[in-house]
Amino acid sequence: MSRARLMDRVATMVLWLAGLVIITLLAAFLIRILGPGLPVLSWKFLTTKPYSVTAGGGIGPELFNTFYITGLSLLFSLPIGIGAGVYMAEYAKPGRATNLIRLSVEALASVPSIVLGLFGMILFVNALGWSFSILGGALTLALLNLPVLVRNTEEAMRAVPGTYREGSLALGATRWQTVSKAVFPTALPSVLTGVTLVAGRAIGETAILIYTAGVTVSRRFPDFRPFSAGETLATRIWYVKSEALVPDADAIAAGTGALLLILVLIFNLGLTLPIYWYQRRRMGK
Repeated sequence: MSRARLMDRVATMVLWLAGLVIITLLAAFLIRILGPGLPVLSWKFLTTKPYSVTAGGGIGPELFNTFYITGLSLLFSLPIGIGAGVYMAEYAKPGRATNLIRLSVEALASVPSIVLGLFGMILFVNALGWSFSILGGALTLALLNLPVLVRNTEEAMRAVPGTYREGSLALGATRWQTVSKAVFPTALPSVLTGVTLVAGRAIGETAILIYTAGVTVSRRFPDFRPFSAGETLATRIWYVKSEALVPDADAIAAGTGALLLILVLIFNLGLTLPIYWYQRRRMGK
């Protein structure tokens, strides 16, 4: 056996081993979280309000707030993040202003989430007097989403071959028509992948929401008021494991953790499968 073939087999084995390690870690993680959590899940647990000092409460308001805050944060961040990414990739000219924007995005991406939470508390909770609110939590989460969306969209647009632009412009299309009809649809699967990442991170975010949305829920359920308190599933886990007085805190945390994991998996699959079908349709398969 030649040295080249030997090295090829060794490299293949190493890569297979790395893949198996990742799969094993994921399986162990799922078993550890879903094992004790799935028996706790029930219709009553998912739809009733939490109790403060007695056992048997549910996580209905927290489940609603998780979707509500995540949806609002995406509503605020998607137009700005994707728009800025398209601008940086297609319209921005090299210069100080462009470098400043890119530096600002990189700096925002490196800020720890707990620092963003403190910023949100100072601005929305204290300065604006909103107290702990769903709106304050969603706006602060939008700040967490923005740099990922900008960078991901810019890279996705730049990855589209230049021949797409040249062909479109040669046929008489305007710059905007080229971007909106030729370049962006081609980059859309990669853009949606970035949306999946930020949405999954927003669903499981804790530090930001502790400081901005709080660890209590409204007496109404469901409560669509943006200035009501907005404890989510992730912050509920933190609260019951650190400060709660309920005797079944461990069961609540296990069930909430399992539900949160299931939601993230469903959300990822719900966006990944349409992306896969979209790519196959564009390729004519």
